[in-house]
Amino acid sequence: MTDPPRPPRLVAETREVDAIDDLLLHTSADTPLAWLRRGDGIVGLGRPVLSIPRGGDMPAAPGGTTWPTHSELWRLFAGAAEIDDDVRLPGTGLVAFGAFTFDPRSERSSLLTVPPLIVGRRDGRSWVTRIRSLGAVVADERPAFASTPYGPYWSGTLGPGALDAEGYVDAVRQGLAAISAGELDKVVLARDVVGTVPAGADLRRLARALSTDYPDTWTFAVDGLVGASPETLVTVSDGTVTARVLAGTIPRGTDAGDDVAASDTLAHSGKNLDEHRYAVRSVVDALAPFTSELRADTEPFTLELPNLWHLATDVEGDLLDHASALDLVAALHPTAAVAGTPTDVAIEVIRRIEPFDRGRYAGPVGWVDANGDGEWAIALRCAQIGAPPARRFAAYSDTIPVTAHAGAGIVAGSDPDAELIETRVKFRPIVDALA
Repeated sequence: MTDPPRPPRLVAETREVDAIDDLLLHTSADTPLAWLRRGDGIVGLGRPVLSIPRGGDMPAAPGGTTWPTHSELWRLFAGAAEIDDDVRLPGTGLVAFGAFTFDPRSERSSLLTVPPLIVGRRDGRSWVTRIRSLGAVVADERPAFASTPYGPYWSGTLGPGALDAEGYVDAVRQGLAAISAGELDKVVLARDVVGTVPAGADLRRLARALSTDYPDTWTFAVDGLVGASPETLVTVSDGTVTARVLAGTIPRGTDAGDDVAASDTLAHSGKNLDEHRYAVRSVVDALAPFTSELRADTEPFTLELPNLWHLATDVEGDLLDHASALDLVAALHPTAAVAGTPTDVAIEVIRRIEPFDRGRYAGPVGWVDANGDGEWAIALRCAQIGAPPARRFAAYSDTIPVTAHAGAGIVAGSDPDAELIETRVKFRPIVDALA
């Protein structure tokens, strides 16, 4: 067994360009790479200049050692890079997109990837970043900075997966039994739906539908994982770290009065408030070692989304030393909002009850730059397009497989039927977009 090949030394050049209206027109139709919110963000194009996988079907490290973490490797490569950045906004310079698995035992791998072309927009300014290996000939094959029109509209199909509605209600009962037995205080249990999308479908249309219908979420597309998450895992910018914790959910009302009542019910729900406190505590405890000061509201607020209300708490702190976004992602994931409390026990209960591999659902997704700044969300309201690497030998001539997940936090007093309804509400963004 030999060490993995050392990636090339990178050169990144960022230049401002004329205003760009639609970033998605500058990424690939079949393998889009994107991070968007309210129309701003970054997209990537081209065969990766650098790709750092970890876990999944990777071989074991030699001699009983472990492979370096994503944070360690990125710090090494970014520190050696040559960067010429005239714009100096979040998302400029050397940037890697990332999508990590929920469970390190997943058959999928966690991935950091650096494309040769990044197009971005923020605060009314637009830019292009070109990235290459040091010494590479500029005339080498590289994607051009140009827009590509959207392909035809398409629709996907979805149906029950390994855990149908009846099976999910039973899974919740198993989770409640584990809580009653004193194994843990909270466990987040998910169910799956599976289906197909047409081969050759322009997946940018899926990202576009999500970003249009849910503009205040993080719309992302990384290695076939496409979604729109309302939950910020962590943001790092100029020495400040922020996070938004979401836990506790109720569907929106059918009219204005019913909607106000729903929000008020959520704000005073003992079950949901308990679930939320577990989630906030897990985030605060994880961030505390990396910060000199950490601030969090004592009570959550209700966050309005097009299809539901969430209990939400914003957390902010001042970073110590030179901790990067990837260091904080590793410390935070998985939070109680997507796993449970205590986390280690919750992971084992999830493995025992859920009859599937979550893959990158509920894992971190986002980007990091050479300074260690970045924006990361929890991969929710998403679908994984394409089969896992171990199954890609199968021929899908007319369709491509797709899998989506949605979950709910189970605590003492949870009602299995109500938790099933919550997952239906959470499926709605991705199901509607696929249709």
